[in-house]
Amino acid sequence: MSRIGKQPISVPAGVKVDLKDQHISVTGTKGSLKRDIIDEIEVVLENNVLRVNNRVESNKVNAFRGLTRSLINNMIIGVTDGFKRTLVIEGVGYRASISSSTLTLNVGYSNPVEFKLPQTVTATVDGNTKIVLESIDKEILGLTASRIRQIRKPEPYKGKGIRYEDEHIVRKAGKAGAK
Repeated sequence: MSRIGKQPISVPAGVKVDLKDQHISVTGTKGSLKRDIIDEIEVVLENNVLRVNNRVESNKVNAFRGLTRSLINNMIIGVTDGFKRTLVIEGVGYRASISSSTLTLNVGYSNPVEFKLPQTVTATVDGNTKIVLESIDKEILGLTASRIRQIRKPEPYKGKGIRYEDEHIVRKAGKAGAK
């Protein structure tokens, strides 16, 4: 049984939840998000509390119940508070800049890399080496941060590259002769 799926989701004041068939839309102060729900799952709104129930009992549907509950909870958190992800650039001469919705990265390639941000993601650059991404959609924010990190993954010897702020890079020793 899904332990996460059983937990109710409280809807805070100022958040509007619309349920139509298998579509849910959540609107708050920061914006609105929409999502489709699979047919085997039912979402019920009673007294500002959302509950996710199974229409069919099986292990697969139970797993989707927990996933659906987490996705709806992230939607509610996103429209009220939003999400933030920070990337750090390490390396001599490595830097970033932003203009409108294009992130320009100088990370050791012969030409700067330009990364077009999705519409729902905003970015700020602090001190040329810290990129702060913000969005109401946690899924798109994570995908965007991952794609930016893929441009120059951190390498294990000197740690040069783009990494998440809370990520720890395990360093390797260099050549055996070098000290």
